[in-house]
Amino acid sequence: MSATLQNISSLQEPRARTHRLQPRKPAATFEEERLHRKQRLAATFRLFGRYGFDQGLAGHVTARDPEFPDRYWINPLAVHFSQIRVSDLQLVDHEGNILIGERPINTAGFTIHSALHRARPDVIAAAHTHSTYGKAFSALGTELLPISQDSCAFYEDHAVFDPFSGVVLDDSEGDRLAKTLGNRKALILQNHGLLTAGPTVEAVAWWFLAMDNAAHTQLLAQAAGPLKPIAPDIARLTASQVGTAQGAYYSFQPLWDWIAALEPDFLD
Repeated sequence: MSATLQNISSLQEPRARTHRLQPRKPAATFEEERLHRKQRLAATFRLFGRYGFDQGLAGHVTARDPEFPDRYWINPLAVHFSQIRVSDLQLVDHEGNILIGERPINTAGFTIHSALHRARPDVIAAAHTHSTYGKAFSALGTELLPISQDSCAFYEDHAVFDPFSGVVLDDSEGDRLAKTLGNRKALILQNHGLLTAGPTVEAVAWWFLAMDNAAHTQLLAQAAGPLKPIAPDIARLTASQVGTAQGAYYSFQPLWDWIAALEPDFLD
């Protein structure tokens, strides 16, 4: 038998399933986990810059410190997303004290994120920016409809925070925001934008990108004509298939590879 026929014949033999993505191995030390989170956080800012989510001083993403859970890493104020490096990230506590870093932080970002991190011990990261489609959709004051497989990731797992009452600077407003989020993974802040929260930086970053895309998709579909949403039982099933944190973690990996190849300086 020729070598070619032998190769074809071997393809017909039973093989072990090797196509599944492998979960990340737990970090061995706090230092290793801290570096992992900070690197993914810096990568998230670079990606958000590429997607045009920067808007002046607005926008913030946080990652809880693995060793000190009452502290979290955040971007410094007035540094463009496209220029943020690991070394730029600042450590703050729930009282707003800057423990590591020399620059100011976004006050609204502190108010929102400190409330979320206090209320949800399971939340490792949270993201909020003034993305164009997120802002446009938030003006509707409604939840996303399950009109595509991708939008089903947020079915029954997000809420609308209303009414808009100005920049979130008051602690009570941050607490109200956290209460509205509940145990969900995302919020639509009415007349404001989108917010995602979850158990890894990777999942939160992907969910924000996916939610902004879902908002964009629904705006386009609504402009074209009447919508035909997916039936609730199918939407619920699809959410269990495409809306998991593990799936979001995996979806982030190609983006990590892409930005690490294009802008490796963010690791500095």
